[in-house]
Amino acid sequence: QVQLVESGGGLVQPGGSLRLSCAASGSIFSINAMGWYRQAPGKQRELVAANTSGGSTNYADSVKGRFTISRDNAENTVYLQMNSLKPEDTAVYYCSVMVTATDGYEYHYWGQGTQVTVSS
Repeated sequence: QVQLVESGGGLVQPGGSLRLSCAASGSIFSINAMGWYRQAPGKQRELVAANTSGGSTNYADSVKGRFTISRDNAENTVYLQMNSLKPEDTAVYYCSVMVTATDGYEYHYWGQGTQVTVSS
C-alpha cells in the first residue's frame, strides 16, 4: 500500500501564490510519474502538471508560465508552486502518483485533494 499526504491549499487573493506538496510513503520500489490534477465545481478533473521519472514535464496551457512542478526523489515528494493565481484556478487539487510497488506491479494513486480558492 502507498499513502499520499497533500498539504498547502488555502485561500489566496488574485495574484498571490501557494505551494502544494504531496508526500508518498509505503511499499514503493520506484516512482514513475508524479503530477497534479484539479477539479472545479461542475467540471471534469483536468491535468495541471506532470513530471515523469525521466524528467519530462507537461503543463496545461492555462498554467504555463505561472505554475512550476518539481519533485524531491529522496523524499518521494512532489510540489506545485503556483504564482499569479487567478480566480479560475479555484478548484480541488489532487496529487497523482504512478509507482512500481515492492511486489513489482505498477499502481496509480490519488491524493485526498486540497482546496485552493482564489478570491478577493
